[in-house]
Amino acid sequence: MTRIDPTLATAARLTNAPHAVVIGAGLGGLASAMRLGAMGYRLSVFDKLDVPGGRGSAIWKDGHRFDLGPTIVTVPQVFRALWAACGRKFDDDIDLRSLDPFYEIRWPDGSHFSASGDTDRMVEEIRRLSPSDVDGYYKFLSDSAARYWFGFEDLGRRSLHRFRDLVAVLPTFARMRADRSVYAHAARRVKDERLRMALSFHPLFIGGDPFNVTSMYILVSHLEKEFGVHYAMGGVAEIARVMAEIIHSQGGIVRMGQEVDEILFKGDRASGVRLAGGEIVSADLVVSNADAGWTYSHLLRNRPRKRWTDSKLDRSRWSMGLFVWYFGTKGTRGTWRDVGHHTILNGPRYKGLVQDIFLNGKLSDDMSLYVHRPSATDPSAAPEGDDTFYVLSPVPHLGHDNGVDWTVERDRYRKKMLDVLEAQLLPGLSEHLGPEEILTPVDFKDRYNAPFGTGFSIEPRILQSAWFRPHNISEEAENLFLVGAGTHPGAGLPGVMSSAEVLEQLVPMPHEVPR
Repeated sequence: MTRIDPTLATAARLTNAPHAVVIGAGLGGLASAMRLGAMGYRLSVFDKLDVPGGRGSAIWKDGHRFDLGPTIVTVPQVFRALWAACGRKFDDDIDLRSLDPFYEIRWPDGSHFSASGDTDRMVEEIRRLSPSDVDGYYKFLSDSAARYWFGFEDLGRRSLHRFRDLVAVLPTFARMRADRSVYAHAARRVKDERLRMALSFHPLFIGGDPFNVTSMYILVSHLEKEFGVHYAMGGVAEIARVMAEIIHSQGGIVRMGQEVDEILFKGDRASGVRLAGGEIVSADLVVSNADAGWTYSHLLRNRPRKRWTDSKLDRSRWSMGLFVWYFGTKGTRGTWRDVGHHTILNGPRYKGLVQDIFLNGKLSDDMSLYVHRPSATDPSAAPEGDDTFYVLSPVPHLGHDNGVDWTVERDRYRKKMLDVLEAQLLPGLSEHLGPEEILTPVDFKDRYNAPFGTGFSIEPRILQSAWFRPHNISEEAENLFLVGAGTHPGAGLPGVMSSAEVLEQLVPMPHEVPR
């Protein structure tokens, strides 16, 4: 049950209400600030970037908008609930467009699969590729629905920082075979290897190895089908911009270009932050939306830690890195008519490529690509007549032995990516290229303070999920809370937004805060 009263935000502006500092203006930090503001806290949000949104921010070049991170919205009700808690209507502020199909998957043999929310159409896609797998697909749908209700609507919407909470749900984990991987579960339901890929690749969008991440994450198939896949006009950066605007309307402050260097303490209680420039900001409450690994290894570097020590963080398994090539094309609107908003191009290997990325730390010669063409839906993403693209390839993070030297490989890998795109999706691409930008794991490390340059923080394996994941309420210090991809419930927009819901349940009401 919510403890929010939107009228309290007005009262906070007029009184000496408790002051909460939020570190990071990513989606989790902005959502947390909105909820705290609606509870009656005075708010200060600090972020090192020049625009809000964190990984969901954007950059502009020659009229092209490059959406840097998440490209779709699923489970839009988490946004609508957040806006409602602040006395607003999400759909008054954000133009959300349903995508149909959600995405198209293509394989090297020329076969393809279009995903949508229509069960009959999905069954026909299954039947077209492998008629004998239709019954197994129906079973998979039932499996994913059950895991959604347990894994997301139950566990994902409440704190799991107490060990007894974990013990209480272990029988359900056992019954649902949470020890089995996403791929293994898909393989039990369908036999066609293409369909096994189509039903198991989703963990890659939250930084997980489908061959090792717990099968609880097949819940993504249900939430896609049930609630759709959507695109926010103006990109996720537009959602972030409006979120910052709402915080300002509550009387809060969002200070961009201000990096937090350390969390400060009085005794065992977090009492504020020191900015990189030396300014000290006192707080009655500190919320970190910085990566959980960065929070503990850097922001708490001068504090003894009981659980999240440097050695434990080093032993943790981290999500993969990302190589993302953003580019504009000139005079191509109407060209490549068979290329929709989202396309997934599979390389010749699935398991072998994933093993190279996650286990071997090897930059493979082959690649699989996620291609985002926002201008197919949103004309504002590119100048008139042009297109904007975002092409992502999962790659090893920077923490592997004999890691990738991106000063050497950056341009080589871009050339390989261009060759794949021209051969399989966008013929003649090189003749139309306009402005471009590239982010490698090194850029993720520098831009987002991401440990090992990872795209999604700690990998969501079974022993790094729920209670085993960094908690939303820190056990390392009083008065310190964590939100975002590296905490419970995990990465992805629904998980990040839910972490702010969990925060609301954990923080004291303003009148309960010791002053």
